[in-house]
Amino acid sequence: MANEEILNEELEGEGTLITLEDEEGNEVEFEFLDLVEYEGEEYIVLIENDEDADEVVILKVNPVDEETEEYVSIEDEELLDKLFDIFKKKYEGDIQFE
Repeated sequence: MANEEILNEELEGEGTLITLEDEEGNEVEFEFLDLVEYEGEEYIVLIENDEDADEVVILKVNPVDEETEEYVSIEDEELLDKLFDIFKKKYEGDIQFE
């Protein structure tokens, strides 16, 4: 997923769904899990809204203007690992990680 834009909305509630467009133009629905802050940047943690989904997706949040933000893929595997570790520590005991 790269350069997905949606209107900035409240994402605090459990079960908040976000629809993003993938590289082929297909709409994919995700459930919002968390917003992680790391080194002054924000990252959104999502899981595909599918009962068979077993991997989270972490995207960088880039504000476009006051009402819009875009979610950008992260290519840096080391950064992704750090962000996932922060997410796991925050939800240790609440979510079963393999």
